[in-house]
Amino acid sequence: MGNVIRVIKPYWYSGTWVFDDPEVDLVREPFVSAVPAMIDELVDEIPNARDGFRLTFLSMPFPDSQRGLVWLREESGGHWYRSLEPELESWLCPALFKYFDEAPEKLYVRADPLE
Repeated sequence: MGNVIRVIKPYWYSGTWVFDDPEVDLVREPFVSAVPAMIDELVDEIPNARDGFRLTFLSMPFPDSQRGLVWLREESGGHWYRSLEPELESWLCPALFKYFDEAPEKLYVRADPLE
């Protein structure tokens, strides 16, 4: 389950980034604890990103990934990760386990406009 390329489509709702994924029973799942700031930086050059964009993520490097995140620690059922550029620590909630059997040591992400 972990080395599969995953794609979600975050959008802005009620003051934060959220996403829906009917395949894993998530609706308006919010990003919290510094993840919104990281997303803001990732989508800076995507016009109308708040209307929705494509976020690709994987636990191993992939061509054209924009950011790598390194696992730091577990807390409150979720896991803290650190990105190097910009240097941010972000907490990913237990919804992470809808996509991975265990918290990956690294995550790689890319944001693209919806087509």
